[in-house]
Amino acid sequence: MGNSYTGQLKTTRFEEVLHNSIEASLRSNSLVPRPIFSQLYLEAEQQLSALEGGSRADNEEEEEEGEGGLELSSPPNPYQTHPVPEGCCTTDGFCQAGKDLRLFSISKEPIDVPAGFLLVGAKSPSLPDHLLVCAVDKRFLPDDNGHNALLGFSGNCVGCGKKGFCYFTEFSSHINLKLTTQPKKQKHLKYYLVRNAQGTLTKGPLICWKGSEFRGRQTAAGPCSSSLFPLLDSSGPLAAFSSEPTSAVNPSIPVGAQPAGPTSDHPALTAAMGSALFNGRESPKQQQLMKNRLLAMPRPSALGILSNSGPPKKRHKGWSPESPSAADGGGCPQGGGNRAKYESVGTSCTPQAGLVGQASVTFPVVASGEPVSVPDNLLKICKAKPVIFKGHGNFPYLCGNLNDIVVSPLLYMCYQNSQSVSRAYEQFGASTIQPISEEMQLLLTVYYLVQLAADQVPLMEDLEQIFLRSWRESHLTEIRQYQQAPPQPYLPVPSAMAPVSSAQLPWLAGLAASSCNDSVHIIECTYSLAEGLSEMFRLLIEGKLAKTNYVVIICACRNAAIDSCIAVTGKHQARILSESLLTPAEYQKEVSYELVTGKVDSLGAFFSTLCPEGDIDILLDKFHQENQGHISSSLPASSVTKAAPLNVSGAPVCTRSSLEPHHIRPFQLAVAQKLLSHVCSIADSSTQNLDLGSFEKVDFLICIPPSEVTYQQTLFHIWHSGVLLELGLEKEHATKQRAEQYVLKLDDEAQTKFKSFLQNSFQNPHTLFVLIHDHAHWDLVSSTVHNVYSQSDPSVGLVDRLLNCREVKEAPNIVTLHVTSFPYALQTQHTLISPYNEIHWPAAYSNGVDLYPENKKYFGLSEFIESTLSGHSLPLLRYDSSFEAMVTALGKRFPRLHSAVIRTFVLVQHYAAAMMAVSGLTRMKNYTSVETLEITQNLINAPKQCPCGHGLMVLLRVPCSPLAAVAYERLAHVRARLALEQHFEIILGSPSSGITIGKHFVKQLKMWQKIEDAEWRPQTYLELEGLPCILIFSGMDPHGESLPRSLRYCDLRLINSCLVRTALEQELGLAAYFVSGDVPLEKGPQNEGLESDPEKPSSTDNEEEELVTEGSTSEKRSPARRERSHSHDSGSSCLSSKASGSMLCGETSAQPGGPLPGQPACGPSEEGRTPGDRQRLRAGQGPASASCRHSPGLAPQPDAGRRSVQVPVTSSSQFSCLSSSSSSMAPAAGALILQAAQCSLAKAGQQPPAVFLPKLVYDMVTSTDGSGLPKAASLLPSHAVMWASSFRPLLSKTMTSTEQSLYYRQWTVPRPSHMDYGNRTEGRLDSFHPRRLLLSGPPQIGKTGAYLQFLSILSRMLIRLTEVDVYDEEEININLSKESEWHYLQLGDPWPDLELFKKLPFDYLIHDPKYEDASLICSHHQSVKSGDGGMPRKPEDLYLRRQTARMRLSKYAAYNTYHHCEQCHQYLGFHPRYQLYESALHAFAFSYSMLGEEIQLHFVIPKSKEHHFVFSQPGGQLESMRLPLVTDKNHEHIKSPTFTPTTGRHEHGLFNLYHAMDGASHLHVLVVKEYEMPIYKKYWPNHIMLVLPSVFNSAGVGAAHFLIKELSYHNLELERSRQEELGIKPQDVWPFIVISDDSCVMWNVVDVDGGGERSREFSWSERNVSLKYIMQHIEAAPNITHYALIGMRKWSSKTGRQEVCEPFSRCHVHDFIVLNVDLTQNVQYNQNRFLCDDVDFNLRVHSAGLLLCRFNRFSLMKKQIVVGGHRSLHITSKVSDSPVAILPAQYVCAPDSKHTFLAAPAQLLLEKFLQHHSQRFFPLSLKNRGHPVLLVDCYLNLGSQISVCYVSSRPHSLNISCSEFMFSGLLLYLCDSFVGASFLKKFHFLKGATLCVICQDRNSLRQTVVRLELEDEWQFRLRDEFQTANAKEDRPLFFLTGRHI
Repeated sequence: MGNSYTGQLKTTRFEEVLHNSIEASLRSNSLVPRPIFSQLYLEAEQQLSALEGGSRADNEEEEEEGEGGLELSSPPNPYQTHPVPEGCCTTDGFCQAGKDLRLFSISKEPIDVPAGFLLVGAKSPSLPDHLLVCAVDKRFLPDDNGHNALLGFSGNCVGCGKKGFCYFTEFSSHINLKLTTQPKKQKHLKYYLVRNAQGTLTKGPLICWKGSEFRGRQTAAGPCSSSLFPLLDSSGPLAAFSSEPTSAVNPSIPVGAQPAGPTSDHPALTAAMGSALFNGRESPKQQQLMKNRLLAMPRPSALGILSNSGPPKKRHKGWSPESPSAADGGGCPQGGGNRAKYESVGTSCTPQAGLVGQASVTFPVVASGEPVSVPDNLLKICKAKPVIFKGHGNFPYLCGNLNDIVVSPLLYMCYQNSQSVSRAYEQFGASTIQPISEEMQLLLTVYYLVQLAADQVPLMEDLEQIFLRSWRESHLTEIRQYQQAPPQPYLPVPSAMAPVSSAQLPWLAGLAASSCNDSVHIIECTYSLAEGLSEMFRLLIEGKLAKTNYVVIICACRNAAIDSCIAVTGKHQARILSESLLTPAEYQKEVSYELVTGKVDSLGAFFSTLCPEGDIDILLDKFHQENQGHISSSLPASSVTKAAPLNVSGAPVCTRSSLEPHHIRPFQLAVAQKLLSHVCSIADSSTQNLDLGSFEKVDFLICIPPSEVTYQQTLFHIWHSGVLLELGLEKEHATKQRAEQYVLKLDDEAQTKFKSFLQNSFQNPHTLFVLIHDHAHWDLVSSTVHNVYSQSDPSVGLVDRLLNCREVKEAPNIVTLHVTSFPYALQTQHTLISPYNEIHWPAAYSNGVDLYPENKKYFGLSEFIESTLSGHSLPLLRYDSSFEAMVTALGKRFPRLHSAVIRTFVLVQHYAAAMMAVSGLTRMKNYTSVETLEITQNLINAPKQCPCGHGLMVLLRVPCSPLAAVAYERLAHVRARLALEQHFEIILGSPSSGITIGKHFVKQLKMWQKIEDAEWRPQTYLELEGLPCILIFSGMDPHGESLPRSLRYCDLRLINSCLVRTALEQELGLAAYFVSGDVPLEKGPQNEGLESDPEKPSSTDNEEEELVTEGSTSEKRSPARRERSHSHDSGSSCLSSKASGSMLCGETSAQPGGPLPGQPACGPSEEGRTPGDRQRLRAGQGPASASCRHSPGLAPQPDAGRRSVQVPVTSSSQFSCLSSSSSSMAPAAGALILQAAQCSLAKAGQQPPAVFLPKLVYDMVTSTDGSGLPKAASLLPSHAVMWASSFRPLLSKTMTSTEQSLYYRQWTVPRPSHMDYGNRTEGRLDSFHPRRLLLSGPPQIGKTGAYLQFLSILSRMLIRLTEVDVYDEEEININLSKESEWHYLQLGDPWPDLELFKKLPFDYLIHDPKYEDASLICSHHQSVKSGDGGMPRKPEDLYLRRQTARMRLSKYAAYNTYHHCEQCHQYLGFHPRYQLYESALHAFAFSYSMLGEEIQLHFVIPKSKEHHFVFSQPGGQLESMRLPLVTDKNHEHIKSPTFTPTTGRHEHGLFNLYHAMDGASHLHVLVVKEYEMPIYKKYWPNHIMLVLPSVFNSAGVGAAHFLIKELSYHNLELERSRQEELGIKPQDVWPFIVISDDSCVMWNVVDVDGGGERSREFSWSERNVSLKYIMQHIEAAPNITHYALIGMRKWSSKTGRQEVCEPFSRCHVHDFIVLNVDLTQNVQYNQNRFLCDDVDFNLRVHSAGLLLCRFNRFSLMKKQIVVGGHRSLHITSKVSDSPVAILPAQYVCAPDSKHTFLAAPAQLLLEKFLQHHSQRFFPLSLKNRGHPVLLVDCYLNLGSQISVCYVSSRPHSLNISCSEFMFSGLLLYLCDSFVGASFLKKFHFLKGATLCVICQDRNSLRQTVVRLELEDEWQFRLRDEFQTANAKEDRPLFFLTGRHI
């Protein structure tokens, strides 16, 4: 119990500890010194606990699963517990007093914890899934480093409250732990317990007993511990969540520890591995993180390691492998620092990242046996640090030179994950399916390693797929069986594959490795892995594993289990694996240290030995002195002598076409429209998360990463797009500076600007704010991390703090749009973005059809990869094998230098040598590579080919900023010494700074771009168009910077090999490019291609002939050889013979294609070779003389037999600048002699840049996996996420972007540091944020332009939503009105004077413009003159030609269902007192004598509207609708009920009258057909509906009007009876109703300023008013009950003085009428009518002697609605389904004919036929206005060219005087008994006039002819009988025509 051995002084000398600590402190980020004395005064075990770090895993998880004690090497001693007292509770999880102690049971209960006590969780073997809560004195618990715990125990029971337990044995009995081993507090008190934000007690961090658990947890939670050390580096992604600040002091480094960096022997990083548990009580998130084994989070610290410690002294019990303390903390660990780094960081940026899963892992049991000593000088001898992967079983302790090895648990975790595959089948009861065995796992691993190529690096993802495939194949039968039906769990299913026994394993593994030429070496151990490791170290020291890349160590003697590990000893593989574990921050720190401490000096010294003349700088100085004054400092363009076009000033002009102006491409417009569509769908959804109707304008803010260039670039796009003007945010002459307030750079000052944005959004609720998060994959760190580390780095988690803050999430007027080319990290199981809100850039082609034709073709990653396969003369993706060869060789020579440093120095040296070679020092060509020479030559010579000096850009990507600075200084120095300062610029591009270029180049750019501003400087890379330059682009990640079209070379040879998909694709995305679509990419000559030889270097001369890649040979490679083209793997080495001798150290494994000293870089043209030459070249191994013939002066070299001869190939017989090796030429002489010089910019639009990659990345990108996708696609998608399971399917090549998104949403989870980590979906859909969208598209494809266009069209749409198209037509037939002697002279009257109004004549003419095609109605008031009617029009033209005007909706408008606002929520049904859709159906019946039957109607009445109705008390039957009194004066109530008949317009009908009525109380009834009732009820749940009987389902609007009027009159009588009982006179009950169209949108009033009472001179203005105002004005009119119909004028913008001169007219009223149902009791609507039923009714009312009054000062606006209404009446054939249009002439046929019957009502066919073809019946009437057709009792539209005269047959009716008329025809429509023979004899007809009698059937037709004695004056023929084209069951109408005799 307790901590043994505290206070023992370590044996290491004090001075050594002091020195090491001071050195480590100096190199850490913290200024706080390390505690020296506490290091010295430490317990012995701590050496091992700290050093072991994450390297040796404990069996914590095994214990948690109840697998027993720690020591598997010796059986545990049985422990005898004391008997439980009588009557005590013995239930697990309860104390002996019977109180529950389980954490989940009492987590929310208050627990009294005495001062000085802490709550901890104890683990019981019998309850593995539960923690028991205990209160323990914290003095007996260890501190954060596992030390200073007092011996003994003091604790209380939190269940029964018993206190004072002084022995853990006693306490364990009380809480019923029921242990089988001796109770130890270290073993069973596992976790601190903490309360979370909700106050719930949860499992917290582990208790750091001595270091064992600390160590094991570090393995599990290494990543989370990383962020606990801000003193080291807090800039990387952080993963831990601590509830209190971290101490800056880390006392965990043991005495004698020499802190070491991950790949070198210096203490670059403070040895601060520490623990995730150092600082007290972590939050539950931390614990969850550890429990889930969330590895692979970058961590900015390395572990201190012991520099020289031997095996432990035997006297210490802690060292004994048999003792529990040894198991907890003993053993001499292996290379702690590096191994810990593996364990914590390992998967963060390596191919192995994919093996991390969510399932908990059982870590290997701790080691036993003697430790293994790592030999000294291992790194020096091996030239690389071996990487040891722990496999199965026990792993021994390591001691000694631990700095020279790296240990990783990745393979072990991969093995563990593959054991979990059968869990997926547990739901089928498939308990018999066994996971893949350990032996088979190891054997498959050996097979995998054997087949790896010499330059390949093992990928854990590959291994996972191998395991998965093997398991599936071996259990295929069982899997199918379980998928079909659950099997019997007790039936064993034999395995399909014979199992491999542990005894067979070493032999099988050896057999597998026997064929690989010893690249995999198998070591078999007898007792433990320690033997094998010792043997491996011995073989390494002896140099016997020089050809071995992998050592597999197997110990198969331990019972049935095996122990194994795999060591990576290959120099290439080991270096890549160890370096790839560094986080970006560690990588930068490592490189910085090497630069600062001068470790790279040895590299520079080595380079100086390569040059025959000595140091390259000496050569440069010599060259500079010799050529000073002889080299022109001006650009070559100034001395161009060739004939070039001149402009007016005489200056040469470039012939290249100017860059096209800014415009939106079809793709961008399509994406913008897709974005708009998604926003509209959010608004249209029933969730009401976005109310587009409430917004009047659009505002936006674009958030970008902290890159100055990206910032200026975004400003540039905004300014040039005109979006600020479009959105009305800025005036016409907005400056670029005005755009700055719309772009937010996510830096330290971002919060202030963002707060003002939020405040602005809060203050402007009617503005829609679009928050655009560009480059959204950058900075996904959770703000929780920031809360812990806000002091150290305020920028951590900034995106999360701003964009995910509560204000943004809850603001109803903010829509967030994430924009990225790499959306993978936003597509996890916890994402906030709904998959329905993702917008992917559309594919260019669909089924071979070009969807969006463009004149430019996008060239992205897939096209670059395709260029490596498709037979281009040179692929656009290449790697430089010469460069890679030198890097590899130098890596062996300098094993302690980071390869990024080596690569950078080599590449800079190559560029320097190439510059010197092009400048005339041609012997320097041997010190560079062909690729670099090509780049440099084209860079320097390109301006000479253009009259203006346009050049090309070379992008040199150097991610590490310190290395970029070194490269910049070095290249600038070389350029200066070569006097090339005026030829090309070198630019250091850093995210944090702007662009700095020389004045000379600024002047050139201003001249090219015609800029006159003296202060102008380029601020974006796009403005460097045409500038010859090397852009050294630094920064760990690109931040969205766009590059100009003059980019010709993208040199990515220095990018990190941190292989995650996002990092890889964004580097390659820099080269993405648009090429002109009209210039096909040349495939290279088909007939001159030479089969490419991998051993030949490529030439650098063929600039003008090579279209794809400048300066390369046009070779057509055969498909069979595409993988190994010379352009990929140029064999030319950059080493001279001296370099070979000094660097390769006699290694015969050097590149076989190494160069020959003095070898020239050019040869004869390919075309000039003889077939024999070609054959020899193709063979590639011909004698040296074969090339000597073509290269005079070249002698065979002694090593020619060993190396193949290099024969460079040029494309023309002309010599290049490299063709002479004897003369030192000036730069001018080095120019390419081209057949036709061409500006590089002119070619820029025709070819993408060439991209150079590291070999490892090249292989990853160009190789494919099983799915056919590039291998890079199957990598972990982002650092910020991890795989949810290693058993996932591969991405498929056929997957669309949407399917790929769903794949990542299923198979990835965010890391704890990810901002989405806390958004646990648990299968719920409501975890998606409703107003968040994601736009993804390839890099540089135009996403910025697309979303700016989206803002424009969104703004236009919002404006459009606040506007409406209303009919804007002049009244018709105004000029036909005869000036009447009667006028309504009282111009100022608000209401008509009844007596004056009665004297007004009725105007029979129709003035409503919608009846322009209707028949003119003649009266005796008109001057009858013959005139031509209008031109006949097609029926479909009627709608198309109607004029409309766009009007802004006023606040008094009527709305459709798309309008939502807070004010009318209750009106629409969102009433707090009533549930939505709560309504009842009520029947209402009344009898109607004319129909001769009872009419049954139904009302749908919502609960909220029942107060408008009267119900019978006992049964609740509907009795009547309440009517007000004439005398009521309530100003907040509209008296007249409004009825709106509607069909087909449930969405578009304007039924929301809340705003139109200005909130006044009113009764509104929708009149709907029976079959449409459900859909109308769905859209308008709070509206009263009158449902027409089913017989009217096919009826027209006349039926609705008829029923409305009859129902209203019946209801009036009911209300009069009801209110009469209350003492109210019948005439006092309000008799009016309103019948309104469903398209009435706004109402206006004309204000007249009259000059006097009788004056006809006045001025007037029109304004919008509410319907409430108009109705209350009309209802307040005196004598209103004397008027039968009241209406208003139709609005028109062309309304003139004449229309509003008289305030009232007696004429037709339409669309919105106030109807007196009392006066019109005996006047009915025609229930059969479809068209013109209101004109017909108006004429009936007038002829009945009733008053129609139109208020001319009121006008009605009608909205154009293109769906529903009469347009829903379709006339189709009843027989065929063909959609052939049926002409109106076919609507009528002869009776009994075989005419095609039509599916339409007979009345509709009749009306349509008469409208278009009535001239067939009335030929004399055509255009004969003086002789109209007489219509009796019914107005029918006979077309605009026929005039009519209406008369009523009713007694006492008002008719015009017809005595002077001679009628040209007579139409009798369903005439009743009032029409008699005597009535017709009053009228006079022309001779030859025609008659048409229409009846319901043929029988009544004959009866009518007889009754009316028609045959006396009319002649009938049998053939003149017709019928509507209806089937008999549809009751056609029949008509008979005749001629007047």
